[in-house]
Amino acid sequence: MTETPKSHPRYASLVSRNKIVEAMKSGVCTPHSLIAHGRGEALDYLLGETTFPFAHEAIAKSAQLLLESKKPVLSLNGNTAALCAIDFVALSAVLNCPIEVNLFHASEARYDAIKHLLERNGAKNVLVPDGGCVLSGLGSNRRNVHPEGLYAADIVLVALEDGDRCEVLKAHGKRVIAIDLNPLSRTAQMADVTIVDNIIRCMPLLVAAAKQPKSVTNYDNADMLQAAEIQMRTAKK
Repeated sequence: MTETPKSHPRYASLVSRNKIVEAMKSGVCTPHSLIAHGRGEALDYLLGETTFPFAHEAIAKSAQLLLESKKPVLSLNGNTAALCAIDFVALSAVLNCPIEVNLFHASEARYDAIKHLLERNGAKNVLVPDGGCVLSGLGSNRRNVHPEGLYAADIVLVALEDGDRCEVLKAHGKRVIAIDLNPLSRTAQMADVTIVDNIIRCMPLLVAAAKQPKSVTNYDNADMLQAAEIQMRTAKK
C-alpha cells in the first residue's frame, strides 16, 4: 500500500481490501471472502465510514456483558482474522477467554492458517473444531465446534456472521453479541447486542471498553438497530 498516501480519503478501506487479498493468498481467506468484504464496504459507505453513538452504546454494553459472563468465547472467521487478529487477541487477553475459529468454507488448511495467524499475533488459547462436537440444528460446516469453546459458551461474540448460526446459538441458550454492518440482517435482529459498525473501527473500541468498563442500563437493541437504519437511510450520499 506504499503507493496509496495516508491522506487518501479512503485509505483505511484500501488497506482493508489489501489485507483480505493477501489473506486469500496465504490461505486464511477464500475467493468468497472478497465478495463478503465488498458487501460490508458498501454498507459502511452508507454510514459515511463513521462510528455513531448507537455503535458506541452497543460497544459499552457488549463489554459489560462479556465481563459479567462466566464463559465468554470470541468467534471469528477468515475475514475477521485478516482484519482484526491483533484486536481479538487483545480482547481475549482482557477477558481471559478462548478464540474459536469457525468457518463456512472449512478445511484443515484454513483452520491451521488462521490459528497460526492468531498465534503469531500473541494468542494463547485458539480453538478449532475437534471433529466430534456439533451445534445441532445447523446444516453448514459452521455446526462443527470445540466442546470447550462455542459448545460450552454462555455468551459469544460473533463477527461478520451468517444468520443461521446466530439463530442456532440463541436456540442453544447462548447470548450473542454481533458485529454487523446490516441492521436488517437476521443476525443483527436476533442478537442480544448488535454493534452496527465496521469491525476495524469497533474492535479497538471494544478492547478499550473492556479495559475500562462502564455500566449500561436500559439498553434496547431494537432502538440501536432503528437508529442505525435511520442513519443509513437519511445520510447524504
